This record gives sequence, C-alpha cells and structure tokens, in this order.
Amino acid sequence: MSTRTATELATRIRVASTLLFVPADRPERFAKAAAANPGVVVLDLEDAVAPDAKAAAREHAVAWIEAGNECAVRINAAGTVWHAADLAALAPLRCAVVLPKADIGNLDSVIDALTEARASAPYRPKVASSRPLLIALIETAAGVLHSAAVAATPGVDRLAVGTFDLAAELGVDPTDREALAGTRHALVLASAAAGLPGPIDGVTGVVDDADMVEDDARYSKRLGFTGKLCIHPRQLDPVATAFRPTEAEQAWARKIFAAITDTSGVVVVDGAMVDKPVLDRARHILAQLDATTDSEEQP
Repeated sequence: MSTRTATELATRIRVASTLLFVPADRPERFAKAAAANPGVVVLDLEDAVAPDAKAAAREHAVAWIEAGNECAVRINAAGTVWHAADLAALAPLRCAVVLPKADIGNLDSVIDALTEARASAPYRPKVASSRPLLIALIETAAGVLHSAAVAATPGVDRLAVGTFDLAAELGVDPTDREALAGTRHALVLASAAAGLPGPIDGVTGVVDDADMVEDDARYSKRLGFTGKLCIHPRQLDPVATAFRPTEAEQAWARKIFAAITDTSGVVVVDGAMVDKPVLDRARHILAQLDATTDSEEQP
C-alpha cells in the first residue's frame, strides 16, 4: 500500500520517465506491475479492455486505488458510452487521469467534470486536492494541431502522444520516425511554451527487443521528450536507461555547478563561458538524474 501524498503523486506524474500500461480487467496484474517499479502504473480502461468488460474493469481500478495504491488511469474517450461513468468513478479518488484523443474541444469539459465531481462527492480517504491530475494523450491530427492550446489549458500536467492511433489516422507506419517527427516536435514545443515538463512518447510495440526499445527512447530524449509509455515490464529498464543522463552529462553538469561555487566572477568551463542557458542545461541534467533515480528507488 502506498503512503505517498497527493503532492508526491503530482510530482511523480510530472517527472516519470516510464509509464506502464496494465489492462484494468486484469487485477491480478496490478501488484506485479507496481513491483516492476515503473515511474507510474497506468491502469487501462480503454484499448486493453473489451466493451463487455468495461464496467468490471472500472470497479477493479477503483478498488485498487481505494486500497491506497498510487496510479494513473486511462479512461475511455469523450463521446464513448463509458466516458461519463469513468469520470464519475475516478473523480473522488487520488489518481491521475490519462485522457485519450485529447483535444481543445473536449479538454475543458473533462477537467470541469472532474473538478465538479470532486467538489460535490464525499471524498474517499487520502484525497487532498480538488484539482485532478491529468495527462493529455494526443493521438489525432486535430489534437496535434491544437497541442499548444491543450498544453496551455489550466489543469493539464503533461502531454503524451499516442503514436499508433495517430499513425492510423494519417495513414503512415507508426514506427516511421520521419513520418511522425513533426508531431513529436510540436508536442515538445507546446510543452516547453506552456511550462510543462517534457512530453511522454508513445509505445514501442516490440517487447522482446531491449535494444530497439532503448534506441526508440534515446531518439525520444534527443527530441526533448522526458518519458515513454510502456506495455510490458521488460521495457522499463531500457527506457529508464535511455532517459537517464549519461556519465559524461552528469560529470559536465557537476563541473558547471562546482565552477560557479568556486568563484564570483566570470566562469569559464572547458573554454566556454557559463551563462544562463548553460546553467539551465546543467540544472536540467541533474533534475533528470534525480527523477530517474527516484523512479528506480520507489518502494
């Protein structure tokens, strides 16, 4: 059982580099997923659950959260017959919501519904905030084009990209990096402009090739992503390794801060002047290191 506070959950949602999907109709897998130590467990009510199992899956998710476990839940998309029931069930709980097919046209209504339900419903134990945590999953062409507005919407904590659904709409191969490069750049820019953490990249469909998973995650990191969705515990280590700052990056960042501490004048490290952008880069590297280390060490 988790003893973390709502504030700690919010922090973890912002910094997690590994987010592991688990079908919500398979409650026997919940504890196993948590034991694999992802940054965040994501109970999936959407793609992984058949229509006739949606209600039972929702009950399993609610029961696990009420038992004190920390997670996010991917709900069913706005416009589906299960969407309203998902919101009503999860609103009073201490969890994060992953909204599929997120777009500016459905985002405000979802955030309002969650907030209003929390304000009116009797709170279950350990819910400490009236503001829901929300990851906006961008997986439509419209969502990509509106990603800056989505990221700037109050109540959005982070963006993620659903590469498979988006690729299907665009008629491209989801593994074709060039085909989705524009999408990834758009989400990185939207997140930065809104002051959000780096976005979360979509899943790698292959689970038995650690090198491929790590290479995909390293590509994401180069573009400015800071996390990746995972579909199997075997993907966690390669993804975490990819997002962790390299030894060279860590050494450089520490050298920057050591040089600043040692002098009050102009600072030069390795022949280059240390100005604000350089200091910000060093600070970002060390923050990434802290985030990946915390994720690996969570109980």
